[in-house]
Amino acid sequence: PSPPPPPPPPTPLHLPLIHIMSVRRHTRLRKEYQYRRSLSGPAAEQYEKKRKLKEALRDGKPIPTELMTVAHALEEELNMEDTETFRKPNTIDDEYAKAGVEDPKIMITTSRKPSPRLTQFAKELRILIPGAERMNRGGHVLKELVEASRRHGLTDLILVHETRGQPDGLVISHLPYGPTAYFNLANVVMRHDIRDGVDNMSTVNPHLIFDGFSTQLGKRVESILKYLFPPSKNENQRVLTFSNNDDFISFRHHTWEMDGKHVNLNEVGPRWEMSLFKIKLGTIEMAEAENEWVLNSFTNTARKRTQI
Repeated sequence: PSPPPPPPPPTPLHLPLIHIMSVRRHTRLRKEYQYRRSLSGPAAEQYEKKRKLKEALRDGKPIPTELMTVAHALEEELNMEDTETFRKPNTIDDEYAKAGVEDPKIMITTSRKPSPRLTQFAKELRILIPGAERMNRGGHVLKELVEASRRHGLTDLILVHETRGQPDGLVISHLPYGPTAYFNLANVVMRHDIRDGVDNMSTVNPHLIFDGFSTQLGKRVESILKYLFPPSKNENQRVLTFSNNDDFISFRHHTWEMDGKHVNLNEVGPRWEMSLFKIKLGTIEMAEAENEWVLNSFTNTARKRTQI
């Protein structure tokens, strides 16, 4: 006799009730978060109007012409605000609300069928970031990875790519709602490529140095990178440096020790150069998410102007 036909795929009626409730809850929370994001634009514009009016009244200058019709209403709002409530709205407050209170939980994975060099790079990233975990990609699709990461309470998902065996792409997706930053990688040097007999990599929480992140976009990139790491203690002798020069970010990893009045730096590795080309207001699997910033053909024409 022929074998029985396979059972039909599960329909929504056959799914566990807990799973259905979890999907509905996530959909509701995502809509609430998107609504808060939609308010950030008008709220920031209103803040700028009140700031201009406040400076004009404080310095005894004429009220700006564009504020003449709404000056009275704005002044009434200013009289009811204090130093805590009168501040520019910041969407990072929602995205990284638990930063500094709870340690980040990071998952690192690769593109499919990674080369040995990309696998080694992912392993070094796992040791580089305290508390991070690495998972073999296998046949998992991005949507499954993100949903599993959300269920386990992870804060970030890092995905590394390669071309012809060389790591050349880094994606950092903050959970549960974004943002997602896309970086190009260049000049990737593994720990054992720096020199023979390299020291063991310390796993203590590192000190972070960010140099050259002066613009608003630079502060945004700094926050995305900074909140991958838990707070450090003063006695830790491990430091990670992100140095921005003409929108190219150089990463270095050192340990240090005091020799009298001098500080000796010992490079541990790995090291690489990275450049940002997109920030998306959503997680990595959200194809419909809005782009916050994209490097386009017109951006490169202004050679004397840096973005970060």
